[in-house]
Amino acid sequence: MKFGLFYEMQLPRPLDAESWDPDAERRLFGEMIEQVELADRLGYDYVFFVEHHFLEEYAHSSAPEMVLAALSGRTSRIRLGHGVIQMPPSMNHPARVAERIATLDVLSGGRVEFGTGEGTSDTELNAFHVGRAVKKSMWEEATRECVKMMVQTPYEGYEGEFFSMGRRNVIPKPLQRPHPPLWVAASRRETTMLAARFGIGSLGFGFETPEETAERVQEYYRLVREECFPIGVAINPGLLVLNQFMCAEDDEEAVRRSANGPGFFSYSLGYYSTSGGTARDEQGVSLIERHQPGRTNIFRNFSALPQEQKDGRRQLQQARLLTQEEIAAQEPEGETARALFRAARSGSAIGSPDTIRRNIARYEDAHLDVMVLNAQCGDRRHEHIMEAIELFGTQVMPDFQERHETKHRRWREGQLAGVELPVNSSI
Repeated sequence: MKFGLFYEMQLPRPLDAESWDPDAERRLFGEMIEQVELADRLGYDYVFFVEHHFLEEYAHSSAPEMVLAALSGRTSRIRLGHGVIQMPPSMNHPARVAERIATLDVLSGGRVEFGTGEGTSDTELNAFHVGRAVKKSMWEEATRECVKMMVQTPYEGYEGEFFSMGRRNVIPKPLQRPHPPLWVAASRRETTMLAARFGIGSLGFGFETPEETAERVQEYYRLVREECFPIGVAINPGLLVLNQFMCAEDDEEAVRRSANGPGFFSYSLGYYSTSGGTARDEQGVSLIERHQPGRTNIFRNFSALPQEQKDGRRQLQQARLLTQEEIAAQEPEGETARALFRAARSGSAIGSPDTIRRNIARYEDAHLDVMVLNAQCGDRRHEHIMEAIELFGTQVMPDFQERHETKHRRWREGQLAGVELPVNSSI
C-alpha cells in the first residue's frame, strides 16, 4: 500500500463560547501546513483535501485549491489530492475547474490528483441550487467535459443539459499528460463499480473493512478489464480507503490521544449528512432542522452526550475484544449509518506501531492500493498529530511501501494484463 493524509479541517467551537477566537482559523491552517510538511519529508505519498461549504465545525475546507497551491510551494514530492471537487456546474463551472487543476499541476511540478464528486449535504446542495435527483448526472457531464477541456486544443465546445460553452482554448494545460489521475468519491459499493467502468480511481470514504475491500478490489479490477469505457483519455485504476488514525508508543496512549476525534467526526458528519442529517435529539427530531448558522455550537451538543458515545474510547477498547463477525452483527443497515458506526469504532489505525502494522496488514492482503489517514479531527492536539505522523512514517510505513514496489506493482500489472487503454496513475 501507499499512504496519505486526509483533511476535513475540523474546528470545534469552544465549549465556553459561541464562536472561535479571532486566531483560531489561522492557527488551524498553520498547524495543517506543518503536518503536511512533515509528512512530505517522511515520504508519505498523498494528501487529500475535501471541498465543503457552510459545514461549520465539521469542515472548514471550502477552498482546497488555495490550500493545495500553498502546499505546492512548501513540499517537494507528496501528491496533492482534491478529495473531492464538487462538480455540479452551479458549484464549480467545468472550465474553472480545468483551469485550476492545470494551474496547480504546473505549479506543483505535476503532482495533482483530480478527485471529483457530486456533493451530498442539503446545506450545500440547496445553496447552489443543485437537485438531489440530478446531481450524479451533473457530476458525469461536468467531469467528462472538464477532462476534454484539459486535453483538447482548442476545446470543441458543448451544448448540454446542465451547462453549455462555446469553442475555447482552456489554458493552461496540465503538466501531466494527457491529464492528472482521475478519482471519484465512492463510499458506496455501486459507486466503486461505476468508477471501474469509467476507468477512474475509487476514493473509498466509507471506512470499508478489509473484507469489504477484498471483495471490491476483485470486482473493480474485473470491470476495468472487461467493461471499461473511460470518462477521461487515460485510466487511473486504483482503490483508496480512509481510516481513523492516531499512533503512539503504546495502545493505551494512542487511545487517550485519539480522544473524541473519531466520535466528533461521526457526530458532525451525521449532523450534516445527506437529507436532513442523521443526528437527532431525544424526540427524534433532526438537529440540522434547528441549526442556526453562525450560532449553533455543535461541539457543545456533542459534548453533552454520554461519555461512551462521544469520545469513542470505549468503542475502541471493546473492538479489540470482539471478533469481526461480532462487530459486523452490531452494524446498522444503510450506507450512511454504517459509515458513521465505523468511523466511531474504527481502531485499525489507532494504536502502537505494532498494533497498527498488524491491523492494516489485512488491507494489504486485500490488495488495497492506497490508505489515507484521518488524524486531524475533533479537538485533538497538534503536537499529538505531529508525533503520530512521525511515528507511523518511520516505524510502520517503510515496510509497506517497499512491498508495494516489489510485490503490489506486479500484482497490479497482472490485473491489468490485456488492458489496452492508456494508464496515467501515481499508484
